[in-house]
Amino acid sequence: MTALVVRDLSKRYGGVLALRNASFTVASGELVALIGPNGAGKTTCFNLLNGQLAPDSGSIELDGRGIAGRAPRDIWRLGVGRTFQITATFGSLSVRENVQLALVSHRRRQYSPFGSLGDLHVAEADALLTRLGMTEQAERPCALLAYGDLKRVELAIALANSPRLLLMDEPTAGMAQEERGALMTLAASLAKSEGIAVLFTEHDMEVVFGHADRVVVLHSGEVIASGRPEDIRADPRVQEVYLGAA
Repeated sequence: MTALVVRDLSKRYGGVLALRNASFTVASGELVALIGPNGAGKTTCFNLLNGQLAPDSGSIELDGRGIAGRAPRDIWRLGVGRTFQITATFGSLSVRENVQLALVSHRRRQYSPFGSLGDLHVAEADALLTRLGMTEQAERPCALLAYGDLKRVELAIALANSPRLLLMDEPTAGMAQEERGALMTLAASLAKSEGIAVLFTEHDMEVVFGHADRVVVLHSGEVIASGRPEDIRADPRVQEVYLGAA
């Protein structure tokens, strides 16, 4: 079942066309890598998908529902989660409290930032942390965590809205080599078991070709190739504009 359908998506910044008629799909349970050189349009594409930007033209459909131009909070509640290249957690709060906050937002509960999260969604938060192997760290402040563990917390936060689509922006950036494969294996397992469509950007080609089901290649804002990892690796144009330099 196709979860995400992007058709002819375009975005211009003044005289610069950052994304030009980009089209691709992501199915439920599928991991799709969006790759390309710096300035190819990957971040612009992600910001369009989660509502930080509105497209100039084109459409974005999640489970057949148009989401282009909606506010980020509305897209979050419709089932789009996102992790960022630089982890975004509250360092003074515990691991569990960070996940609780995400659950409070998704459930539209009232909460004072000067109060205590108390028992709000504790069981759900702990269930997410268990899935990500973070149970023993639940009460530690995020400021004290190793970077790889912070990435897992951010993934738990992104899963708090039971996403249909998970956007992962450079998920292994800054991680040790042995941690990268473990995180992506975990993401793949969650995608398959929960039927989550995963779209990720990544500069580490070992991660891309080792974990992606399909690869979409952007160059100067255009999709120049899309297909299985082995086909993309062998594509002469992709080798010329990206893989040769990578």
